[in-house]
Amino acid sequence: MPESQLLKNMEEIKKKVDETWKQNVEKEKSEPKAQGEFIPPEPDFKFFITTLTLQASIALGHMANPATGKTEKDSTQAKFIIDTLAMLQEKTKGNLTQEETALMENLLYELRVAYLAKEEKPLK
Repeated sequence: MPESQLLKNMEEIKKKVDETWKQNVEKEKSEPKAQGEFIPPEPDFKFFITTLTLQASIALGHMANPATGKTEKDSTQAKFIIDTLAMLQEKTKGNLTQEETALMENLLYELRVAYLAKEEKPLK
C-alpha cells in the first residue's frame, strides 16, 4: 500500500475515533444521572486553587485527612503545595480575573502565615 494511501486511511480512522468520542460525551451529558451518583463540578481556576489549598491545610494539620480520618502534619507536603500555588500565581500573572487574582493572593498569604506559625512552634 502506498504511503499516501496509508496516511489517508490513518486520518479516516482518527476522524472516526474522534467523532465517536464526541458522540459518547454528548450522550453522557444528556443521560440523566442516577440518584446519589457523584456529579463533578465544572472545572474552573478558583475551584482548582481552592482544592490545592484544602490539601495544604490537611498537610498543615488544620483538619483531618479524609482518607484516614486522622489529623496529620506533613510540612514537606504543605511546603510543596504552597510552592506549587506560588508557581501557578507567577505563571498565570496577567491572565486571571481580578477575583481569581485576589483569591490566589489571599490563599497564598493565609497558607504562608499558617506554615510559618507551625514551623516556629517547638516540637514536644
